[in-house]
Amino acid sequence: MAAEVAPLPQLKLPSGPSPITAEQRYWKSFKNQLVLPSPTQYPITHITVPAANPAADGTSNNDYFAVTTGTRVQIYSIRTRKLVKTITRFGDIARSGDVRGDGRIVVAGDDTGKIQVFDVGSRAILKTWAQHKQPVWTTKFSPADLTTLMSTSDDKTVRLWDLPSQESTSTFVGHNDYVRSGSFMPGTMSNMLVSGSYDSTVKLWDPRTPGTAVMTFKHASPIEDVLPLPSGTTVLASSENRISVLDLVAAKPQHVIANHQKTVTSLSLASGGRRLVSGGLDGHVKIFETAGWNVVAGAKYPSPILAVRVVAAGANDDDRHLAVGMQSGVLSLRTRLAGPEAARERERDKEMAALLAGSIDAHDKAKGKRKRRAGAARRLDMVGEGAEVVIANELSRPRRETPWMRDLRHGRFAAALDRALDPDARDHSPLAVLTLLTALRHRGALREALEGRDEAGVRPVLRWVQQHVIDTRYVAACVDVAALLLDLYAGFAGASAELAAGFKILHRRVRVESERAQTAVETAGMLRSLLAASAVAAE
Repeated sequence: MAAEVAPLPQLKLPSGPSPITAEQRYWKSFKNQLVLPSPTQYPITHITVPAANPAADGTSNNDYFAVTTGTRVQIYSIRTRKLVKTITRFGDIARSGDVRGDGRIVVAGDDTGKIQVFDVGSRAILKTWAQHKQPVWTTKFSPADLTTLMSTSDDKTVRLWDLPSQESTSTFVGHNDYVRSGSFMPGTMSNMLVSGSYDSTVKLWDPRTPGTAVMTFKHASPIEDVLPLPSGTTVLASSENRISVLDLVAAKPQHVIANHQKTVTSLSLASGGRRLVSGGLDGHVKIFETAGWNVVAGAKYPSPILAVRVVAAGANDDDRHLAVGMQSGVLSLRTRLAGPEAARERERDKEMAALLAGSIDAHDKAKGKRKRRAGAARRLDMVGEGAEVVIANELSRPRRETPWMRDLRHGRFAAALDRALDPDARDHSPLAVLTLLTALRHRGALREALEGRDEAGVRPVLRWVQQHVIDTRYVAACVDVAALLLDLYAGFAGASAELAAGFKILHRRVRVESERAQTAVETAGMLRSLLAASAVAAE
């Protein structure tokens, strides 16, 4: 019994460079944007998320994050993105509202110099401190101690506070200008602090030695934000359009990131500390990997960015929301969908695209076919009892042999090429033509398929070569076919204006592509020289 004739397998072209990287795809998955204008028309100055307690496996059961705008601190739900509470009991512009890790109280400073602690449920004022004499720019709860918090102020001081106390427990004096940013160091139980000031310095403070800073890093411009990494040995500081990576062990800058065009105003960590997210007055949000500090993704917003925060959620603290506060008073919330939510969103996108393209009937038909196939797979996955078991692995019909494949198998090479080149054929595609040409080359029948043609027979072959000779994946087959066409029909070009024009077009395209390749080689050589010179200069 003769074996069944299998169709000729189609070639698989090498995949070119992907237009989008996996990292960009990940950050583009933050969709479902929610745009919330500030009711006060003030800029969004701070977005804060409670720091997780390291003693509690690094997770937090708090469902809130705080947004500060004008004379309001707005508290949003991480789970629903809805506004839960609004606190407005401030005498002036509020700054740096921060919800404690347990979600029960919130602290904020204002431009009068006061620090106020509120109950989230009743919005009642639980505590007021007025030791600062100028605007308070930073208020943060300690991730290790629920009753300890810190503050920084334009009065050039950094202070530690304890909720039961009426006065600050520690006051750190050493900056010579406004102190606009600060944070607790992670992994330390002694409440060590880091602060950044408009005197262009970043200082590390230890309450056990309150007289002077433990460490100081001098910069060329005012410090806008500071952010310690989870390791506790590295601090990031934004100064104008640069971000400094400060190594506390070596007591010197480790790296400088200069990818923004204007001042970097806000820093945030994402992906468990493996990614850095920055926002600047240029309206750009940029994401860096923390191994080599290279840009892996980015986004452009319509207004200068004053605050950016990646809000984590879930047992594994997965990235959930990308919150961006702008000078225009707009809060942008983008949410990353995962699991069934992402699958439903993809299906909705496909259905909408089919509806806009007018192919909704074909989409519904394909969707029904997938459902029927999945149902058949479930029913026929295993049928029978005992030793007689039938496993249905292949439910689709075998692919039929196309007409040009049949001609190829019977040795009708010219007819096979004509059928493959026919644009009206059901299975016509450039890849099918390439598959046939490759098969003809392997059989040594390429010349036989091309010779003996009239002008009408040469024209589609020449047109196909013209279209694909500039594609590196097709160029080998195109060169072989073009060489045979010139050998067989160049002598007839003088008698046919159309044939001569076709050869001229092919010659022009090959010449242009060769010039581009030569330019690319020269550019690569110049770049290698520049990189080598920069490496020598760096040494």
